[in-house]
Amino acid sequence: MKNILTADIGGTNSRFAHFRIDGTGDIVLTGIQWLKTAESSSFSHLITQLYASGFSLKPEKADIAIFAVAGPIEEGVRCSPPFISWDIDISSVEKDFGFKKSLLINDFVAQAFACRSRIGETADKIKPGQVIQNATAAVIGAGTALGKAALVPDEKGGYVAVPSEGGHASFPFETQRECEFQEFLIQQLADRYITWNKVVSGRGLSLIHQFLTGEKLEPQEVVRRVSPDSETLGWASRFYGRACRNYALETLSRGGVYIAGGVAAKAPEVVTNRAFADEFNRSDTLSDLLVNIPVFLIKDQNSGLWGGAVLGLQKLREK
Repeated sequence: MKNILTADIGGTNSRFAHFRIDGTGDIVLTGIQWLKTAESSSFSHLITQLYASGFSLKPEKADIAIFAVAGPIEEGVRCSPPFISWDIDISSVEKDFGFKKSLLINDFVAQAFACRSRIGETADKIKPGQVIQNATAAVIGAGTALGKAALVPDEKGGYVAVPSEGGHASFPFETQRECEFQEFLIQQLADRYITWNKVVSGRGLSLIHQFLTGEKLEPQEVVRRVSPDSETLGWASRFYGRACRNYALETLSRGGVYIAGGVAAKAPEVVTNRAFADEFNRSDTLSDLLVNIPVFLIKDQNSGLWGGAVLGLQKLREK
């Protein structure tokens, strides 16, 4: 029996899971532990806190450890996460804690593999369409920032995930009213480079509401306040639909678009609102293609852990 340790290290929470592979080759979840990222002074301190919590899988018993983190990965072993105060180097942790084998991946690479786990298989279908087998799937999710990745079949029965830092790219404002919102953001943020992260995220939801109503609220409060026909919800849905459509076109994701966690998991109406689908399907040239691409919503906040397990199992089989 093989054991897999997976971790999803975010700016707010760090989630860990112990999976085992049963006799039939299925992935079985054994235990989950959440820790507050900011309460650790380093990556090593975080791992120390994990095992101080009584986590069920000891480092030396893990056949493979998959660490997913929100940030670009350098040489497969290092990362300087933009929303965490310390750096990560898994080579030192592997040595200090006795892991047999470990991998460091972008957090949305883990989310991409989650599309092919039981979490992805049971996701809510929020926009109709037909999944094309052996086609690229895209995963996207807005929380603290906007994450993206694509999952491409490798023609060997497995997958290759292609990470993206597209959330840091500039946001495409279109109408005159949207350009007024852009000027509002420039003033509020004291920054002329307005990215997807600043618009399609929890913070973006608050800024949209402030621009339209004058009320300055936290994202959670905005979610509680907005009604199905509110202007705030219409704008947020349109922008989220634009993000998903653009990425679907960039990756030609006929295997489906999967929205992972974050804002949409806590407020599904952001992506089930009619404005989302209308914006997703809007194209002067490829609307027929877009209409046939299904969109799914993954609400499980531990989806990245399942994705890491799928990747871990694939790596163990390759070995």
